[in-house]
Amino acid sequence: MNKKFYITTTLPYVNSDPHVGFALEIIQADVIARFHKEILKEDVIFNFGTDEHGQKIYKRALEERKDPQEYCDEYAAKFNKLKKALNLSYTNFIRTTDLVHEKAAQEFWRLCLKNGDIYKKLYKTKYCVGCELEKTDSELEDGKCLLHPKLSVETIEEENYFFKFSKYQKPLLEFYKKNPDFVIPEGKFNEIKSFVESGLQDFSVSRLKSKMPWGIPVPNDVSQVMFVWFDALINYISTLGWPEDDKNFKDFWPGVQVAGKDNLRQQSAIWQAMLMSAGLPTSKQIFIHGFLTLNGQKISKSLGNTINPIEFAKKYGTDALRYYLLAKVNPYDDSDFSIEKFKKTYNGELANGLGNLVSRIAKLCEKSEFHLHDIYHVSIDKQVAGFIEKFRFDEAIKTIFEKYISALDQEINKVEPWKLKEVELKEFLERTVKKIRMLSFNLLPFLPETANKIEKQFKGPKIKAEAPLFPRLR
Repeated sequence: MNKKFYITTTLPYVNSDPHVGFALEIIQADVIARFHKEILKEDVIFNFGTDEHGQKIYKRALEERKDPQEYCDEYAAKFNKLKKALNLSYTNFIRTTDLVHEKAAQEFWRLCLKNGDIYKKLYKTKYCVGCELEKTDSELEDGKCLLHPKLSVETIEEENYFFKFSKYQKPLLEFYKKNPDFVIPEGKFNEIKSFVESGLQDFSVSRLKSKMPWGIPVPNDVSQVMFVWFDALINYISTLGWPEDDKNFKDFWPGVQVAGKDNLRQQSAIWQAMLMSAGLPTSKQIFIHGFLTLNGQKISKSLGNTINPIEFAKKYGTDALRYYLLAKVNPYDDSDFSIEKFKKTYNGELANGLGNLVSRIAKLCEKSEFHLHDIYHVSIDKQVAGFIEKFRFDEAIKTIFEKYISALDQEINKVEPWKLKEVELKEFLERTVKKIRMLSFNLLPFLPETANKIEKQFKGPKIKAEAPLFPRLR
């Protein structure tokens, strides 16, 4: 029986079109999913979907004079188009408006309530609609949220249900101590540990339905709906069929989660405390990636500097976009994206590097009428695998290029195969084709379309020159 592996991204809000910043997260998760499925031959569930409740969505739907569900349907379809555009391998597309998710969220609520971790109280707080989070004065600057300075911070005063987050300070710290690799990178793990050590405040997990009706109904209280964060986090297990499909849940959970640095607190502390409260296993590991800027600026719809990854991939090629986001973005830190940098990388490393090497070898094989008789065994490079497991996609690709592309280019220039006699040339091409096939196998999680083209071209018995993998950009 194959091993089981589960990975999930966060769910993007359906309040705007997909942009290249989120494409980064889902492509990173796709590499991990493909590595486990196609390289390690494990059974994989890869979850993606859309977060569709909350005040921000409700307001946007009203502004566009649409029914909230109609609005969500429209935007969910846009995000689901990423699968084809970015050649993604996700198996599940969960929507927080799905009936199965609603039932799971309500059962989760009942478990936390039964454990004494949900209670009702009257409170007053400052609230950022952009973040869908409560804010303390220390988190504001001139009364504005640092992440959404153009939005007014609202004051909420009402009776809501609260989650006893404070109860889980000690259990969380003990859990972190027992799992030293729970959050990657280490800097982000230290950050969340410091946050929890400083003390935890209980937080609101519901809203008055009369003020904000767009949410999952609270069990046994028709006056309240669940707070969007409480509901949304449960998607990670509702997508597995919890609580009804107990076998599938136990087969695949706990899983690996991929999230941006703005989600650190919610994923690695709040969600883990919620799982503890419900008596369910905590997540296996959480990878926190940095932000992507565009020409040195934060990617923002209000700034008008978003790049639609679907249109970009259509213009320049899916694997070209995947390559830049995986090879030229530091997985642990913020990185910048620009059309100029992209084109320079494309021409220098894909067209002149990978594409040119494959073309040179194929032409040599065709010209010399080389026939491939042996199907060589291919395997993942141990160093590449090690980098993938640490989420260092940039270092993994760097290793592939150094070991297979740069090394082969140097060997060709040194040996000058066009000058070799027939027997020597055959021996050289047998060695080289074996390395090319190894190259394509190691590229598979990163550039699946390109890897499959190379594998097909060099499968034999005859090997012919074909159209360039990456035509140069002007």
